[in-house]
Amino acid sequence: MLKRKMQVILMERVEKLGQMGQIVAVAPGYARNYLLPNKKAQRATKENMAQFEVKKAQLEATNLKQRQDAEYVAKSMEGTQIIIIRQASEVGQLYGSVRSRDISEGLTKGGFTVDKSQVIITTPIKNLGVHTVFVSLHPEVRAPISLIIAQSEEEAALKAKKADAEEAPAA
Repeated sequence: MLKRKMQVILMERVEKLGQMGQIVAVAPGYARNYLLPNKKAQRATKENMAQFEVKKAQLEATNLKQRQDAEYVAKSMEGTQIIIIRQASEVGQLYGSVRSRDISEGLTKGGFTVDKSQVIITTPIKNLGVHTVFVSLHPEVRAPISLIIAQSEEEAALKAKKADAEEAPAA
């Protein structure tokens, strides 16, 4: 069985796919269900390619402005710690796991507007302790966030002090 690919022009950088302006071949379902509805790509037709060339400078300028704004927010997020209180077993195993929604709500309480889809969790968070997660503010900008998971506010404060003490000599 042949696997068909659809040619699309990327309207912005898409991780693990390509840069703005590149023409890439993707699965038709990926294009129809994600890239096209989210305006991350357009079909690679002659008309769209000509239209893209006309708009290219404007799109690059817009992308640069958005990236600069994201870098500014990332700088202000630097060193941010989020405390999440959860129940856990005696060995520190959480009853459940910490999800991206929990982290985005914590960031919102801290004064940042972050959607749960922007939170990047590489491995499931199922233990007490200090973890690092990333927030994708722009396709090219990620901000690290320190996540402290504890059973009580007092325990969280101790873990925060310990994490700060470990970071200080490295800086």
